[in-house]
This record gives sequence, structure tokens and C-alpha cells, in this order.
Amino acid sequence: MLTIGVDVGGTSIRAGVVDFRGDMIDLTRTGTPTGEAALDDAIVGVITELTGRHKITAIGLAVAGFVAEDRRTVRFAPHLAWRQALVGDRIANRIGLPVVLEHDANAAALAEHRFGAARGAQVAVMIALGTGIGGALLLDGKIFRGAYGVAPELGHLRLVPGGRACSCGKSGCWERYCSGTALAATAIELLASHPGSSTLLVREAAADSRAITGRRVAAAARDGDPIACQAMAELSRWLGEGLALVADVYDPEIVVIGGGLSESAPLYLDDAREHYASAITGARHRPLARIRTAQLGDDSAIVGAATQAAETVSPIRQMARIGLKGYAARRRSS
Repeated sequence: MLTIGVDVGGTSIRAGVVDFRGDMIDLTRTGTPTGEAALDDAIVGVITELTGRHKITAIGLAVAGFVAEDRRTVRFAPHLAWRQALVGDRIANRIGLPVVLEHDANAAALAEHRFGAARGAQVAVMIALGTGIGGALLLDGKIFRGAYGVAPELGHLRLVPGGRACSCGKSGCWERYCSGTALAATAIELLASHPGSSTLLVREAAADSRAITGRRVAAAARDGDPIACQAMAELSRWLGEGLALVADVYDPEIVVIGGGLSESAPLYLDDAREHYASAITGARHRPLARIRTAQLGDDSAIVGAATQAAETVSPIRQMARIGLKGYAARRRSS
């Protein structure tokens, strides 16, 4: 049984065909548009491209936003156009396949627990560093959603009172200091305070300020650009501070760092571990969580969403084939 996972992020939409082993066998992507109708069209477009090449049974959407308990509605998405939107029904009606929604960090955490870095962990936290920060908590392998389906929204913990404005409506949120967007913002602030610098980033910013993205800053840091390295050091510090706060609340055995920025983990993760170890309550007197990068990389959310779709749709298909009583008898005998 093949399913499609779609990772709907603030910058790009990535869709992949996933098999029952969690292996992705096909992939496509497009940019994330700003309007609600255009966003729906873009998702339908990548799904249609893949269904044209594969026989698909269900779709899982990994969404950077609040997913309601019905798993069909997006209540709010800071970086997307949806507000109380019946996304699942709209997409399902257009493509003619079942659609299941999941928070993108939850989907990534599920994939890492089934197939990757968090396999076998009893208490695991997922931190997805991308356009913003997505967070997920797994207890005994099960996703913790909270009372209304929106927990844990870790990216919007306020780390800096009166800090940078956030698209969620607050200010000083963790993701405004520790994400791909934050990395670019920090670099731009540093460039403004060092106007005499002759770094590569200065020359690129002078030509086009839009060229300063988180991905570009990370690349410049790998090349040793001093402004980029300083911005990366700031990201390391804030990642460590935030992880200490998360560990004080959840006391996980493992924290998995995923998202697009995880590809640059060698530039910041060791320093972040040190900040975390010194900032946590009871430092040096308690076990520390292992902090690892996502084994499935940037594909975690796609694989997790596709897996959720397969597991949600499979029982429904069985019931349709053998009837509710037959399905219940089979479940009891197994």
C-alpha cells in the first residue's frame, strides 16, 4: 500500500510517495503561495503529479499549524493562509482520496520513532527547525496532543520578553531567535551594526537584501564568513536555552532535531548541547537527554504524514471489505 505525505511548510511544499517500510520512493516540490485558494491549488498540484505515476490509497498532510481534533481542520497556521479551514475535506473532494491532517512536527516525530533516531524511546521530543519551530512530544510512542489538539506549540514559547515580533501575534518567541528565518534576521541585524565589514554576506546584501536567507547564511558560515558564523553562534545559544526550558518541563530521554536547518547541524549543535547542559535546572546533578539530528532528515514529516494516512485508512478499508462485525472479530482474535 502506497500513500503520499505532503509537508506543507511556510516556504515550500514537498510531497513524497511512501511505502509500508517508511521508504520514500518518489518526491516532488513547489513553493508555498500566500493566498488560501492558491495554497490549496499547489497541494492538489503536487498530489496529482504523484498520483499520475503511482497507485495511491490515501494522503497525509503535515501542516505547520494547529490541527483540530477531527484531523480535517486547520485552526490557525502562523506561516500559512489557513484560518479555521476545512482543508482535509477540500483536498479530499478534489483528488478523490482520503486525506488525514497532522501537525508537521507530530508527523516528523512519529516517523523518527517508527523508523529513525527516536526508535524505542519512551519520552521523546521533536524540535523541527525550519521557517519557524515545530514541536512534538511522544509518550510511550504516542503523540501527545493536549485537550484541543494543539499541544505542544514550543516554537511560540516566549524566551525574550519584548523581543522580535512574531507572526503568531506575540513577541520574543523562541522561533524568532532559533529557526531559518531567525538566522537570516540575526545576520541582517549584525550586518547593520557592522557596516564596514567586507564579508561575502555584506556584498550579497548590498546587491539584494532578499538574498540573505537562513540557507544562505548557513552556507556562508560553512565558508567561514565571520558575520554568518556569529549569527550561527547566536542560534546555538538560543537553541540551548530553549532546549533547557523544554527539558525542565518534559524531562525527555531524547530530543530529535529535524527540519530544513538540521542539515546544518554540524555548525551549531555541539555548542547548543553545551548551552543546554549549563542552562538546565540542576545542571551536573541530573541525567541529560540525548540530542540527535533526525535520521530521516528533512523527509521526516513526509514519511510520518504518509504513515499516519496508511494507519488511519487501512482499518476503514478492512471494515468496508469484511464488515464491522468481521473486523471486530479479527481484532479480538489477533
